[in-house]
Amino acid sequence: MRWMWIDRFLEFKRGKRAVAIKCVALTEEQIDNYCPGYPHMPNSLIVEGMAQTGGLLAGEVNQFLERVVLAKIGKVVFHDVARPGDTLRYTAEIQDLKPDGCILHVSSHIGDKLQAEVEMVLAHLDQRFEGVDLFEPADFLRMLRLFGVYDVGIDEQGQPLTPPPHMLAAEHAFNLTAP
Repeated sequence: MRWMWIDRFLEFKRGKRAVAIKCVALTEEQIDNYCPGYPHMPNSLIVEGMAQTGGLLAGEVNQFLERVVLAKIGKVVFHDVARPGDTLRYTAEIQDLKPDGCILHVSSHIGDKLQAEVEMVLAHLDQRFEGVDLFEPADFLRMLRLFGVYDVGIDEQGQPLTPPPHMLAAEHAFNLTAP
């Protein structure tokens, strides 16, 4: 199982900006066991949620055909802790997009209050990893649908995003072979 630190997208504009939320719950193991007596979401997991929001935004530009990894954190500032019952709203904005990666500014808010902000660099791994999927395409598409990417996502012309053909083909093949 892979851990995801976002629950759903509220906004997704291809190559520009994505807004996702994470509901912090006391029932999550990492919250309950992290700091007994003072339950809060670890800052490292908040940064991971921010990176996942930005990574999906950056990966969608090339139809998720390239591996996108967190390469560098330039600066991170935490203004407050995230406690059980809080809803984190991650806003990722691409500052510069190049063939080998991108620079993003990502912020986290609890309500109207700035909780954290980070400057990060995401890299596209080179051809040595071509053809090696981090996720099985049908499963990855299912996850993107659960996150609501195709419910709220729009392209450069404001048209709804559609899943990439290779993911649709994998989903179709899976459905044909599933019992």
